[in-house]
Amino acid sequence: MEARAELKHVRISPRKVGIVLDLIRNKPVDVAMATLKLTPKAASEPLQKLLKSVMANAEINHMMDLSSCYVSACWVGAGITMKRIRPKDHGRAHRILKRTSNIFMVVREKE
Repeated sequence: MEARAELKHVRISPRKVGIVLDLIRNKPVDVAMATLKLTPKAASEPLQKLLKSVMANAEINHMMDLSSCYVSACWVGAGITMKRIRPKDHGRAHRILKRTSNIFMVVREKE
């Protein structure tokens, strides 16, 4: 049995989110939540929200016991990229890419 949740168009680079996801992969959900609360990264806050959502999905929709659940898979993909322009010298313009992330998380019950 597994429960899934996804968070789309989060305004943070996928590279920054991936660093925090590596910390919680294959950990029990209570340890993963504690890790996210104590991690001083910008990606921690949206990931806490996503973990709460997937825990609620597991408990309510799939009748899973949260004490035996762990984060079995979590990954991040690139979302849409907003393109902005910054004025530069001699009338030129440079492109700024504001990246977004699509984050996915799967929780499973231990056998």
